[in-house]
Amino acid sequence: MFKNALLYRIDQWTPPPLDEVEDRLASSRFTACGATQPESAGWLQPRGDKEGALIENVGGQLVLRLGVERKAVPSSVVKAELEARLDRIEAETGRRPKGKLAKELKEEIVQDLLPRAFPKRSATLVWIDVRAGFVVIDAASMAKADRVVTMLVELLGGGIRLSLAQSAISPATAMAEWLTSKEAPAGFTIDRECELKQPDSEKATVKYARHTLDIDEVGQHIVQGKLPTQLAMTWSSRVSFVLSDAMTIKKLKLLDVVLEGASTATKDEDHFDADVALVTGELQQLIPALIEALGGELNRDAVTGAAAPAPQPLAA
Repeated sequence: MFKNALLYRIDQWTPPPLDEVEDRLASSRFTACGATQPESAGWLQPRGDKEGALIENVGGQLVLRLGVERKAVPSSVVKAELEARLDRIEAETGRRPKGKLAKELKEEIVQDLLPRAFPKRSATLVWIDVRAGFVVIDAASMAKADRVVTMLVELLGGGIRLSLAQSAISPATAMAEWLTSKEAPAGFTIDRECELKQPDSEKATVKYARHTLDIDEVGQHIVQGKLPTQLAMTWSSRVSFVLSDAMTIKKLKLLDVVLEGASTATKDEDHFDADVALVTGELQQLIPALIEALGGELNRDAVTGAAAPAPQPLAA
């Protein structure tokens, strides 16, 4: 279900009733791009049912799904058409448009070609744990997550305020310590994938894939100034993932010991509920353990300026 996890703290929120949140989301329901519209974003039914709700409550865990459709005209096509039109105008008038005129002509070409562009769709899952006070977004990059956060803040109501979760020890510093000491934090193991990068203008990079990291060579790279930007790990023999220096969890995978213990559902609806319960149940344990391994969460009072009361569960 979730392949990535970017963690945001709920600094403030007085959750409205669930039906009110549903109405708010419905005002920004996903629709496909118009003929000359390059991009469209809106909320989809998490279950995939066209008649279903836009926010699902599974055992107190809230799940949403943001859909995005983009239409892009290949730059090579735009460039070729622009050159052809510039040549034609120059032949007719004796002057070749430049600067602002050329830019406006380029924009006109893009608008002319957009109706014929093929759309690409993507969807991003969102999980809100109201009791624990965090939001998890299935995104591997900040740029993708920022859009989701913006729409959540605009539509959820209740004065919600979110901030990116931060650890007391930076992930890069912690990963460097684990690799040089050849010792993973309690409850975790280090796997066979790592990326080390020099934090300077040259960005010299060393990558290990399907390779043991319990070797002196890795520590030597770190001593020479390279810092870990990605490290594959496993938590409690239950969940494997890749931790990034931005505290993004990537390549999330539930391992066999978890999947074998899961009950078999017989209905599509039950599959969704079972999947949500399974994934969120594991992440509810993994996330605190990982934050603890990174020295605990950075003091939220220092970040926000005041202690925020824990949000209460939504009423149905």
